[in-house]
Amino acid sequence: MKKYWGIITVLVAVGLAVFFYFRFYFVFGEGVKSGELNYVVYKGLVFKTYEGKLIQTGIRSKSAGSIQSYEFEFSVEDEALARELMLQGGKTLELHYREYFGALPWRGFTKFIVDSIVTARPAPVDPLGIQPGPVEEPVLPAQL
Repeated sequence: MKKYWGIITVLVAVGLAVFFYFRFYFVFGEGVKSGELNYVVYKGLVFKTYEGKLIQTGIRSKSAGSIQSYEFEFSVEDEALARELMLQGGKTLELHYREYFGALPWRGFTKFIVDSIVTARPAPVDPLGIQPGPVEEPVLPAQL
């Protein structure tokens, strides 16, 4: 009887290890996303991680009657890459990422992990050609 419990215990341990590997370490997909880098921040309570958001061009409707922009939220494991991304805010970037089935708290809040910058370009010019001019100070009544 002890022999069967030992075999069952080993099988359950192996099954849990295989599940854990596929859930958190198996790369489900990888690709490149392009858009304007909104932000990259360093945050967390117990595990401090780098988190960012890329705003992609185009619009889509998540539900009938509402239009929202594409947003790609991601995590960054490499501190040097995260610091480089922090300097690229507002630029149009192409980011290479890996997708996992689940997120680990020490790896980041999302299941998308950015591992490199493919290209970086300045932000596109306003399509209407409107350039922001100098800010004029308001004239207060006491100054008249």
